[in-house]
Amino acid sequence: MTRASRWFAEHWVTGVALLVLGYLFLPIAVVAALSFNRPSSRLSYDFNEFTLDNWRNPCATSDMCDAVLRSVQIGFLATVAATALGTLMAFALARHRFRGRSGLNVLIFLPMATPELVMGTSLLALFVSGGVPLGFWTIVIAHVMFCVSFVVVTVKARLTGMDGRLEEAAMDLYANEWQTFRRITLPLVLPGIVAAALLAFSLSFDDFIVTNFNSGTTVTFPMYVWGAAQRGIPPQVNVIGTAMFGIALLLVLATSLHGRRARRAAIVPVPVKGNGRP
Repeated sequence: MTRASRWFAEHWVTGVALLVLGYLFLPIAVVAALSFNRPSSRLSYDFNEFTLDNWRNPCATSDMCDAVLRSVQIGFLATVAATALGTLMAFALARHRFRGRSGLNVLIFLPMATPELVMGTSLLALFVSGGVPLGFWTIVIAHVMFCVSFVVVTVKARLTGMDGRLEEAAMDLYANEWQTFRRITLPLVLPGIVAAALLAFSLSFDDFIVTNFNSGTTVTFPMYVWGAAQRGIPPQVNVIGTAMFGIALLLVLATSLHGRRARRAAIVPVPVKGNGRP
């Protein structure tokens, strides 16, 4: 086997992975590039001229910034509610046995498997039949409903992968239930909770179909982009998209670095005496 063929055999998987990542990040790179573009016309998407005006004045269109703020508010409320409910459900499903547990596990996946069109129309029929006025809070309720399932699956996977002997060891060392939860269980499951919260916020901020059915006169950022596409999307939309991706990337990196430091801090060197025995 030649050196080139040996190198290819050892690195072809890495090459394929890089190609797939490039394919996934290519649209994001295009959006980031267009955020520095001054288009020749409102209906043109070609790269015409480099400019920083879009970043200096991201709220040139006041309606867009209002829609972004509204989406952030809805995403925050939906994330808090869905993370709290989903985490409690994940603990119940992973740590306790009760009648109907298997059926509940199946029901958890239904909102994830149901098409958003069906969920949106079903929620609309529910709100209309109940006389609930469509608006900000109906969007929040709808987002909580489909975000809970993703939180449950994410946190439950983290709980399933935990070593239960760590909690048993803490109890053997005379820690009560609250101390064990606060010092052992919560730090171990916290990365899963943070990941579930980030996922829930992304799903809520990005949702269009369910929101469109249950929004009434409330306009979120995805709905603004959809409406603006008919008359020309302002370049500041690319600025918002690039900024949201950058913030999400920084949060993921910060969480990863925090977890790595926590794992390193958990490795405490054992002192060795002069005779070579601990």
